[in-house]
Amino acid sequence: MYKVYFITFGCKVNYYETECMKSLFRENGFEVLPEISGADAVVINSCTVTSSGDSRALAALRKTRAALPEAVIALTGCYPQANRDEAAKITEADIILGTKNRSIVHDLVLDCLNEKKRIVRLSDYSPDEPFEPLKCSRFDDNTRAFVKIQDGCNQFCSYCMIPFARGRCRSKPLDDIRDEITAIAKGGKKEIVLSGINLAFYGREFGLDLADAAEVCAQVSGIERIRLGSLEPEMMSGNLLKRLAALPQFCPQFHLSLQSGCERTLKAMNRKYTPSEYRELTERIRNIFSDCSFTTDVMVGFPQETDEDFAESAEFVRSIGFSKVHVFRYSRRKGTRADRMDGQVAESIKTVRWHKMTETAAECREKYLASLVGKTVPVLFERENEEDFHHGYAPDYTMIKISRKNSKKSLRNRIFCVTIEEYSSDCCFGSTSEELY
Repeated sequence: MYKVYFITFGCKVNYYETECMKSLFRENGFEVLPEISGADAVVINSCTVTSSGDSRALAALRKTRAALPEAVIALTGCYPQANRDEAAKITEADIILGTKNRSIVHDLVLDCLNEKKRIVRLSDYSPDEPFEPLKCSRFDDNTRAFVKIQDGCNQFCSYCMIPFARGRCRSKPLDDIRDEITAIAKGGKKEIVLSGINLAFYGREFGLDLADAAEVCAQVSGIERIRLGSLEPEMMSGNLLKRLAALPQFCPQFHLSLQSGCERTLKAMNRKYTPSEYRELTERIRNIFSDCSFTTDVMVGFPQETDEDFAESAEFVRSIGFSKVHVFRYSRRKGTRADRMDGQVAESIKTVRWHKMTETAAECREKYLASLVGKTVPVLFERENEEDFHHGYAPDYTMIKISRKNSKKSLRNRIFCVTIEEYSSDCCFGSTSEELY
């Protein structure tokens, strides 16, 4: 029996695709290893959102080749797809695959193992490219399963390589979603997270929207929570929100991608909304979901961003009341419009702005967690990773911890109501009056 090991970089979609590839390898007689030692083959699933993502994947490739000179190494994912000419020349990898044809990666690895040949399988996406049918038969995560239902992007933000790495928007058919969610529920998972490269565009080619996918999931017995991945603000219609609100399983945590709170910068980024439109959306959501939370991503140091632009962005972030903000520096990507813009911001200035925005994000986080004290929320508990606490997540995706002092047995995959009593920098602590066993 051949043994394979996986190395994954990037977003939740990448991790989902890795789990699907693991399932394919297992179904075809491979043993999937938890550690790299003894592997006959290694699959590296790469990310190309930032230049550091490229660097990490290539460093892992070189390190793997040095450690396992006889192993078959497959480099797949967004980096080779977006940089096809460059990737095709990489000699450390035996297989160069990109983001297409992952359903046959096990066959390609077998070919290399048996015939010792090199395979480069890279091609452009066609405008009518179908959604690649990948399914996962098991998930290694604690209590939730991430399920990719959408791929590709049509937006072409001026800083982003994703349309080149993933092609145009395409969606998983509803019947396929139903089948996959049913299998996940039978496996004992109670929570699913619907994910995609541009998730809010789900179903447009079928005359559907994201609510159709969520409603199908809600019909599956055993699924008690439904979450959504990152969303584009301009696609969140009132009708979509009302349909989501009608689902008892829906968790009202909205990751609304912001990127900047400065209107001038958003326009230069080719984002399709203004700060005022973004604010209006959050107000509309709060009117529909009384206990919702907002998380987001914010970029600093975009070309031509002035100190005044940055200050405007930071003030906007502060005003929305995010529960969590991921802050990152602008990274130049060859082939994008932003890379050709004048007024590139010095790395030293990016770093200063990153620290300032991170401080703003921490203030938002603390204020939000403090607002939860005294509330009672249902918590889906996960595997214990601390001796002293059970931990799990509320519907708004706040981590909640309760003492294990009088309940040493696992609460994993069970839901209990917890009254929040205090908070720290990144979680809340509480207690429950429910009988735990």
